[in-house]
Amino acid sequence: MADRRLQVFHTVARHLSFTRAADQLCMTQPAVTFQVKQLEAEFHARLFERNHGRISLTPAGRLVLDYAERILGLSQEMETRVAELTGATSGPLMLGASTTIAEFILPRVLGEFKAAYPQVHAHLTVGNSETIANRVAEHALDVGLIESPSHLAGVESAVCCEDELVVICPGSHRFAGAGAVKPRDLAGEPYVSRELGSGTREFTDQYLRRCDVAPEDLNVVMELGSPEAIKGVVETGLGVSIVSRATVAKERRLGTLAAVPLEPRLIRTFSFVHPRERFRSRLLTTFVEFATPRIKKLADGA
Repeated sequence: MADRRLQVFHTVARHLSFTRAADQLCMTQPAVTFQVKQLEAEFHARLFERNHGRISLTPAGRLVLDYAERILGLSQEMETRVAELTGATSGPLMLGASTTIAEFILPRVLGEFKAAYPQVHAHLTVGNSETIANRVAEHALDVGLIESPSHLAGVESAVCCEDELVVICPGSHRFAGAGAVKPRDLAGEPYVSRELGSGTREFTDQYLRRCDVAPEDLNVVMELGSPEAIKGVVETGLGVSIVSRATVAKERRLGTLAAVPLEPRLIRTFSFVHPRERFRSRLLTTFVEFATPRIKKLADGA
């Protein structure tokens, strides 16, 4: 319902790129440029500065962007509220999730949600927690599910459940029969680590330092970018690792890996992140209420 020129301007202003805006809007770049020039003619003001292949917002552009966000938000809210009068829960649902949650928890939840609400079309974006929170703040996603609360100014966080990180090892390893593993016991073991930049890696390193174990002193034999890869390497007996308990439910049932708690226990939270001060549709509220108890159950390894 909102003015198409305003929608195009908003996309260009968010990306500060005519090319990326054209890709997102499925338009040609000349068509995007034309729409923006029409808006500039309407306001008798330049909205973008163009310098050496880069663009930036002019003071008028920043003012128009502020109003555009409010106008487009109200337009979307109006369309959503009118659609909700039909009583059907339907439409697109733009979700984001960090890697562990997206790979091991959300697939089952989304499958059950689709079976209950077949007219909903969910779109899932996967990235690290920081990336997902930023996409939510930019209103590119309706909701994100990340591995810790976000302190980003543009979002609100709500804790969904707790997630325990555990030591994993082959069933024949000496840790497998232990009731718990102390952080200092890891120092002498070959260790398979997540890559730098991983939220799990950062959270684990902070825990080890609190327990007077320097992460740099671990005998790291390999750094890998996904929980699946880590589990495969640990199964071969190359080393031990620390992962979310939720990621090894299948391996524990099959007996290919043992999952042993740390002492003290290492627990983080999964959190929903929403755009701050933005209307929440009935569809979004329905999804969060539907997903929360199921995510809690899966995070417990059930």
